[in-house]
Amino acid sequence: MNRQGDGALLKNKPDNTAFTQQRLPAWQPFMSAGYVLPTFLLLGLAFIGIGLGLFFTSNSVIELELDYTGDQPNSSCYPCTNTTIEGCKCTVQFKVDTLLVGPVFMYYELSNFYQNQRKYGVSRDDDQLNGDLVYLKEPAEDCFPFRRDSKGKPIAPCGAIANSMFNDSFVVYKMNNNGTRTKIPLNAKGISWWTDYNVKFNNPPTDNGTDLRQAFEGTVKPINWPRPAYELDTEPGNNGFINEDFIVWMRTAALPTFRKLYRRMERGLEPGNYTVEISYNYPVVSFNGKKRVTFSTISWMGGRNPFLGIAYLVCGCVCIVTTVVMFIIYVKYQGAQAPIEK
Repeated sequence: MNRQGDGALLKNKPDNTAFTQQRLPAWQPFMSAGYVLPTFLLLGLAFIGIGLGLFFTSNSVIELELDYTGDQPNSSCYPCTNTTIEGCKCTVQFKVDTLLVGPVFMYYELSNFYQNQRKYGVSRDDDQLNGDLVYLKEPAEDCFPFRRDSKGKPIAPCGAIANSMFNDSFVVYKMNNNGTRTKIPLNAKGISWWTDYNVKFNNPPTDNGTDLRQAFEGTVKPINWPRPAYELDTEPGNNGFINEDFIVWMRTAALPTFRKLYRRMERGLEPGNYTVEISYNYPVVSFNGKKRVTFSTISWMGGRNPFLGIAYLVCGCVCIVTTVVMFIIYVKYQGAQAPIEK
């Protein structure tokens, strides 16, 4: 070999160190039955213990679910399924048997509604929702066909998600023994994610004394909305793109049956009879959907969801069964030796 080849080999040769020459001390576990079987047994017991704790904690959460779709003739909301009736209201009664300690969370639930559909999920303009004046008047192409109205005016907020915003409203009353009723206070603050409310969603700037109506001047409301974005709420600080009901709706769900937080009842619900007065505005019967309102308490792990506890229990049982099977095999074959070839 010539000198040039020898030089190339020396140049690419790793340093003579313990790391590059793989001479570092190493430890390799010896998988004997004395180590493996107790490890699987302890893991199984630990998983079962955690699973039982999670499962019983989840079951301690109390939920009251009321269906008000109105697709059955005996339902009080059945007349409201006629879309020609405007301003239709219906009532649903329920009973609370035990004290629901506050805060109690109030959700609305939709079924057979696919917010995860690809074109629906991208039909929005995040720059517009962040208050950018350029995109307020020139919405993104992703919003088509809810980008401009028939006269060519920009829609704010644009897109299919905003256009299909849930707009049923609820008022909860406690029925008193003397025939009167008491309105339950509902807290609408803090129902959206902090990052959404403080980072992702902002109203157009209102400098020089201009109000929110002037900031939205030159735009039109979404087609299915009864009023523009700057009139979503009677409270001035909860209008436009920072309206919390709107922000909650814009965080799309991954499954066709989903819940979204509507209000919080800080004082909880005492035992007794209650009535929910519903302003029925959102049609779902046309696509075989369902509408429900749910009242739920919470625990240290959140709302009611037994999946995590069941998953731990299953893993723990699998570990215990594996331990038993391996122990039987170990006892049966521990004295057996492979035949020695002559």
